Amino acid sequence: MKFSIVTPSFRNSEWLKLCVASVADQRVEHEHIVQDAGSDDGTLDWLRQDARVIACVEKDAGMYDAINRGWRKAGGEYLAHLNCDEQYLPGALTAVAAHFEQHPEVDVIFADAVIVDENGGYLWHRKMLKPLAWHTAVCPLSTLTCATFFRRRVLDERGIFYDPAWKMVGDSDWVLRLIRSGARLDVLRRFTSVFTRTGENLSLQAQDEAGRFFRQSPAWRRAWRPAVLLHHRLRRWAGGIYAQEPFQFSLHIRDQPGRRVTRTVARPTSRWRW
Repeated sequence: MKFSIVTPSFRNSEWLKLCVASVADQRVEHEHIVQDAGSDDGTLDWLRQDARVIACVEKDAGMYDAINRGWRKAGGEYLAHLNCDEQYLPGALTAVAAHFEQHPEVDVIFADAVIVDENGGYLWHRKMLKPLAWHTAVCPLSTLTCATFFRRRVLDERGIFYDPAWKMVGDSDWVLRLIRSGARLDVLRRFTSVFTRTGENLSLQAQDEAGRFFRQSPAWRRAWRPAVLLHHRLRRWAGGIYAQEPFQFSLHIRDQPGRRVTRTVARPTSRWRW
């Protein structure tokens, strides 16, 4: 098996259908494991019969516990997780597999993502930088999980699963532990994924927990946060992250869930606006 994609699910039927469709048309060998915590909104009426997924319905201790459960079932060479309100763009997994094959030393790939509104309309995009420990420890994570991919040796040899004690910022903790473990990280400069700003995303509700996460760092390190942010922005500028030519992307939308719709972005922006 080439890829194992895990999706944690609970009462997100409408968005999950789009997520599943975006994985199913990737044209690369894969399995899509949906870890559902027992949805009662109609999700299970179709999920258990959908041949495109492996539906695992069981109670969990939250999103990160659900993802861990899925990863432990996974048989793929490359792994990732994709939330219900996220999608893969056409050819995403093929490009990721090619990058891994060209760079056998790389453990984790961070790719670029497009952020859209509830109707699939472009809002902004995010190009990733290779995360640094001192930035990740005291600042918001500079990568998105929907565009993160890794080799299974990250789990088998390093044992780096999510910590389910975190409910919303476990991805920051996971990336920080990856860096500190010596895992080899790389960036794929390609849009692979879509993040939908639904207004209910857990990442929008994470400020309190993020504060607790950052307070784990020593006070002297937190005092350097303005300098760390400046350094990060200079890295983005030097890496050409703020530049982007007009482009197109194709995604599944609620009005037409059975096929992809192409959007043209005439004026790209990297400005993050919640």
